[in-house]
Amino acid sequence: MTGTLADRRGAWAFALGCVAVTIGVLMHLPMFWMARDMHFMLAGMAMGWDMVVGMALIIGGCVIAAYGLLPRDLAAQRAASAGITVAAPEDATLGRAHWGLMTVLVVALIIDTMKPAALGFTIDGMKHEYMVDQSVASLVPFFALVGTVTGSVLWGVLADIYGRKATILLSAVMFVGTSICGAMPSLGWNIVMCFMMGAAAGGMLPVTYALLAEMMPSKHRGWSLVLVGGLGAGGGYLAASAAATWLVPLLSWRILWLLNLPTGLALVLLGRFIPESAKFLLAHGRSLEAQKVMARFGAVVKTAAPPARAQSSHGALKGFHLYGKLTALSLTALTWGFVNFGLLLWLPAHLRDQGYSLAVANGLLAKSALIAIPMAFACALIYSLWSTKWSLVSAIGILALGLLGVLRLELFGGGDPVLPFALLIVGLNGIIAIVLPYTAESFPLRVRGRATGWVAACTKGGGVIAQGLSITKLVPPIGIVAGAVIVPVAAALILIAWFGRETRGGDLRLLDGEAEARDST
Repeated sequence: MTGTLADRRGAWAFALGCVAVTIGVLMHLPMFWMARDMHFMLAGMAMGWDMVVGMALIIGGCVIAAYGLLPRDLAAQRAASAGITVAAPEDATLGRAHWGLMTVLVVALIIDTMKPAALGFTIDGMKHEYMVDQSVASLVPFFALVGTVTGSVLWGVLADIYGRKATILLSAVMFVGTSICGAMPSLGWNIVMCFMMGAAAGGMLPVTYALLAEMMPSKHRGWSLVLVGGLGAGGGYLAASAAATWLVPLLSWRILWLLNLPTGLALVLLGRFIPESAKFLLAHGRSLEAQKVMARFGAVVKTAAPPARAQSSHGALKGFHLYGKLTALSLTALTWGFVNFGLLLWLPAHLRDQGYSLAVANGLLAKSALIAIPMAFACALIYSLWSTKWSLVSAIGILALGLLGVLRLELFGGGDPVLPFALLIVGLNGIIAIVLPYTAESFPLRVRGRATGWVAACTKGGGVIAQGLSITKLVPPIGIVAGAVIVPVAAALILIAWFGRETRGGDLRLLDGEAEARDST
C-alpha cells in the first residue's frame, strides 16, 4: 500500500485489520450454509456465539485498519504542505499510468455501485422471508440511502485531512465487513448493516472523483472524469443485475450481500495500483515516493514563496461565488436524487394504474438501464469538446422538459409516455455523469473532498426524501410531484448558469488563487 501507509507499523496494522474483518465475516458463513435445505431462509434463527465473536472481530478490525491508514504527525504535515504546489503540465500526454489509473478506478466504482444497486433485487426476497409489507421493507433502502449521505459527507472531510487513497481503502475494508448482512437472521440487523454498507459506498464515490481530478493532465481531466464515472455507474448496475439473474435463484437474495466479501477484498488489492497525491506524500516528508508518482503522471513540483501565497490565498474562488456555486450544485443533486429514487420508480406503477400496458410500463425502466453506458460516452465527448458548464445546464434543461412532458400527460390525459420518460432518462443520466466530475474540478484543493462529498450526499439526500414519502405512504399524485419538482429544477438551471464557471482544460491551482500557477508549465 505504498503512498498511504507511512511506516511499517501502519502497514502491519492495516493488514491485521483486514485479516480480522475477513475472519469475522467467515465466521458468519456456517449459519448461511446450514440453511441451504430451506433455500437459505434464516429468519427467526438464533445468532450463535461464533457470529457474536465474528461481529466483534469486524468492528475491531475496522478500527485497527483505520489506525493503520491514518497519517502520523498531522499538524506537521499541514505545515509542510503549506508552500507546496504540484502541477500537471497543460501539454502532458496520456501515458500508461493515466490509463491504468482510470481502469482501476472504473473497476473500483463498479464494485462501489454494485452495493446500493443490489438493493432493488433484494427487497422482494426480504418481504417474503421476513413476511413484511412494502412500507416496512422500504426501511432497508431508506437507511442505506441515509448511510450514503452520511458516508459522502464524512469521507469527504476525511479525504481532505488524511488523503484520498486512505479513505478509499477504508471503504473497501467496510465493504468486506458489511457482507455479513447476507447472514443476518433479522430484518433489524439487515437495516443496520445496510446503513454501514451505504456509508462505505457513499464515501468512496466523491473521493474517487477528487483523486482523479488531481492526477489527470488538465486538458484530459474533464472527459476522463465523466467517462470513469459513467462507466463505473453503468457497469455497477449491470454487474448487480447479472449477479441477481445468475446467483439469486441458486443462493437466494442473501448472496448479493455476501458478494461484498470477495469484491471488497479485490478492492483492497486494487489499492496497490491507486496512487496517493504527490502533495500528500511530500507533506509526509517522503520525497522519493512523491518524485516517483510525479514522474509516472507527468507532474512537477515547486515550492511557493510564502509571502506571495499569503497575498492571494484562495482568491480565485471564495465567499459569495464559492457558496453560490455550492448551493447551485447541491440543489441540482437534490432534485436529481428525488426524481431518480422517487418519480422514476413511481411512474411505471402509475402508468399501469392509468391503463397503459404492463409491457409499456415495465419496458421504460429496462430502457433506462440500457441507455446508461452509451450516455457515459456521449457525456464525456460533449463535456470535453464543448463546455463543462453548459453541458450540465443542458442536462438539467432536458430533465425539465421531461418533467413538463409528465405534467402534460397528467393534465390532459392520453398520449405516448415514451418521449417524456426518455427525456427524464437522458436528463438524469446526463446530470449524474457530469455533476460530480464538474464539482471535483470546481473547488479549491482545501475543500475539494468535502465539497464533492457534500454534493454526492445531496444526490442521495433527494432519494431519502422520496423513500421517506414511500414509507409513510404520503406520495402525492404524480402530476403534483412533477409540477412541484419543476420549480427547484428550474432554479438549479438558473443558478448553475449564473454561478457556474467553465472548467474545460483549466488549471485546478487557479482555484486556490496561486498566482504562480499561471506562469508554470
